[in-house]
Amino acid sequence: MKLWHCAGSRSLRPLWALEEMGLEYELEILPFPPRVFKKDYLDVNSLGTVPYFVDGDTHMTESSAICQYLVDRYQQFDFGLRPDHPEYGAYLNWLHHADATLTFPQTISMRYYYLEPTPEKQAVADDYAKWFIARLRRLDAHLLEHEYLVDDRFTVADIAVCYALNFARVLKLDEHIKPQTLSYLERMTARPAFARADAMGEPLQMPERG
Repeated sequence: MKLWHCAGSRSLRPLWALEEMGLEYELEILPFPPRVFKKDYLDVNSLGTVPYFVDGDTHMTESSAICQYLVDRYQQFDFGLRPDHPEYGAYLNWLHHADATLTFPQTISMRYYYLEPTPEKQAVADDYAKWFIARLRRLDAHLLEHEYLVDDRFTVADIAVCYALNFARVLKLDEHIKPQTLSYLERMTARPAFARADAMGEPLQMPERG
């Protein structure tokens, strides 16, 4: 298996999963954003995005889907749920809620706060930042009564959601996150596999906002 990765990007999700599962893999670390600073990467992934993941004839670009693939393909159900589990639907929902609901508004805020900052786009970035915080309400409520997202144990759904929360720290949005949700993030990112994955590559740091 091979994973193309930029530190701090969504590729941290499958990298963290690989480390948790103890699977053998090759890692190629790219500068961020790779389509700008390593243009020949477009020959590998025409989208120019990370992650890019190859396992034999399987090629994937979606971070949460790669996590699900690793659990299912390699029968690592210590980190996921089987379809006959009563919480399987909740597991899939959290896994994909992470990107479809949480990470999406963050990427818009990042773009207009840091990558293309202009006075007229500041309001757009602010709106999407507020959208992200508002979209945490379901997670905030769940974590008042649960230590993990499903089955009272750690799964790749926690990896997927915690990436979005960790990214919020990078974007300096974490001051708006509820205490129980920040506590959950601290517990999950205290895992040794996260520390190993997070240390690979130069940390993603945003410039000061104007």
